[in-house]
Formats: sequence, structure tokens, C-alpha cells
Amino acid sequence: ICVQVNTKNVVLKWDVISQGGMDGTAAMPRDVFRQALRDGASGIIVAHNHPSGDPEPSPSDVEVTRRLAQAADLVGIRFLDHVILGDGRFVSLKERGLI
Repeated sequence: ICVQVNTKNVVLKWDVISQGGMDGTAAMPRDVFRQALRDGASGIIVAHNHPSGDPEPSPSDVEVTRRLAQAADLVGIRFLDHVILGDGRFVSLKERGLI
């Protein structure tokens, strides 16, 4: 999910970017930013779930987060957080210092 926000971090809308199975899904930066750029969003928050119920970020999650942060810098959109949900818990990669 990509949540679009304005300059005051008020949610404007959210878009489903990709749906995966038990093994994961591929969300390329172009897919994440496409609609936010069209809509003129000031910032985004990305979120996804872990079907296993364990919200701990995988190495792949960390790598995707770094790529998204780099892409956000290039296109001029604030990348506010990447949140992983699982079994009533969540992990914020921003809180972990990974953004």
C-alpha cells in the first residue's frame, strides 16, 4: 500500500501497489511513485503485511526501503516511513533508523 500525504502529512489517498502470495511480491520504485507523482503528493508512507504474522523486516524489506528512499530523493517526494504489519503488531523502518 502507498499512502499519499500533503505537506502537512494529512492523508490524501492510498493505493494498492501490488498483491503477493506467501512468498512475497515485487514492488518496483516506479510502481510505488507513479500515482503519487500523478496526484502531486508531497510525501508517501509505504506499508505491507507479512502473512507469517512476524513483522520483523527481512533483508529484502530493508533493501527495498533503501531503494525507495533513494528514488524519493530523486523525484522530490518525502519518503516518510515503511511500515510492516503482522499479527496485531507492526514495525516502522523509520523508527529502526533505516530511512
